[in-house]
Amino acid sequence: MTDLEKQYKALPLAERLDLALSEALPLDYRPFMVHEQWMVIKCYFARRADLTQDEISALIQDQDHVIRLCIAKRPDLTAEMIAQCVNDRDPNVRHAISRNPKITESQRQQLLQDVDPLVARAAGKGPKETQYRQRPGQTRVIK
Repeated sequence: MTDLEKQYKALPLAERLDLALSEALPLDYRPFMVHEQWMVIKCYFARRADLTQDEISALIQDQDHVIRLCIAKRPDLTAEMIAQCVNDRDPNVRHAISRNPKITESQRQQLLQDVDPLVARAAGKGPKETQYRQRPGQTRVIK
């Protein structure tokens, strides 16, 4: 463990939580947030609009469906990431991707036939633009 990682892990959880949404998040701390053990911190970080493609690629592989769900709502997913979300084992992730304007027509048809009726209903509603929120002192996040 590097000194920087020790410094990060020594931060109180409330401070890490604030940093996950902060406009002033130090670049050196971002890799630690991608692999954060505390779910709520990682979830807040995953909702940041300013994630890099490397961060998105790492987070979409997360074992927790809540993190993948946060990523599935993003407008900047690659075709491979979209396909991964469309075929995700968790219906919440499939639901989140079902309204993404970048899914293909065949993916939309697949989601319309989903075993989960909520996924199928969401896919039937068609594309929805990504919604953002930004509170004072915080970075822009995806709702």
